[in-house]
Amino acid sequence: MRVTGNSFTTNFLSQVGKLTARQQQLQTQAATGQRVFSPGDDPAAMQRAMALRAEQGSLSQYNSNIAVLRDRASNAFNSLKSIKTLSDRAGELATLADGTRSPAELTSFATEVSQLIKQAVHTMNAKYGDQHLFGGTAGDQPPFSFEEDANGNVVSVTYHGNTSVPETEIAAGSTLAVDTPGANAAGTGARGVVSDARSGADFFNHLISLQDHLLAADTASIINNDRAALLRDEENFLYQLSNNGVLQSRLETAKTAAAMRSESLEGMLSKEADADLTETLVQLSQAQTSYQAALQSGASLMRLSLMDYLR
Repeated sequence: MRVTGNSFTTNFLSQVGKLTARQQQLQTQAATGQRVFSPGDDPAAMQRAMALRAEQGSLSQYNSNIAVLRDRASNAFNSLKSIKTLSDRAGELATLADGTRSPAELTSFATEVSQLIKQAVHTMNAKYGDQHLFGGTAGDQPPFSFEEDANGNVVSVTYHGNTSVPETEIAAGSTLAVDTPGANAAGTGARGVVSDARSGADFFNHLISLQDHLLAADTASIINNDRAALLRDEENFLYQLSNNGVLQSRLETAKTAAAMRSESLEGMLSKEADADLTETLVQLSQAQTSYQAALQSGASLMRLSLMDYLR
């Protein structure tokens, strides 16, 4: 078969172009450490790498969610500890208010209980960022407010929040709510911190009752009613503290699992997209040798063809 000089030149330039492109590809791989840059490099590997990177993006969001939830849970735990301390003091005052106390002492106790109520309202209005922790999904406003009489005694405490709590995704198909409503009279959903229909807790009203009985020197009502009521509040606070600890433990587990999966994904992604530097350098050397050989042989052939033409 007759091969024209034109055909030879075209084929030669095509081969040199391919060798040049191969060298550039290998040089880029050696310089960046990456084997796959576009679907054309390795369509199957690129598809797998894209799926892995998408999962990495999801993991990053989960980690961000977990970090926020851990901070919220930690702040809520501190508030719960504070409210439990106030509850303990209220229980002590109820115990001290026996038949041996003078009216002046009982009035002094009542004044302290009033302060405990106000401090408890302040504690339950705690915020994380610009959102209140114990208002349910109505976290943009303080969940509790109180009214007092002319003597500074608290007459009522009102809850302005709701019983709904937001859930946040911490893993694929797994959500978690760390917030707790301040009050829940519905009997369903998350238990309220200071008031809950199921546990019989009603901390603010029980404190107001204790305050009023102290002012009236009604120690019998304190002994027969207030002490038992405050014990129910204390049990509810202990439940809230325990539940918060469980939630923080679950978040820590989720964080560890996400970190392990992220490390695994890094290895899988490296296997799919990273270049083997040793192998890449060997292939680059081979490509350079082939390129030089092609140039030399092409130059020789074209020189011979030219001499034949001149003859």
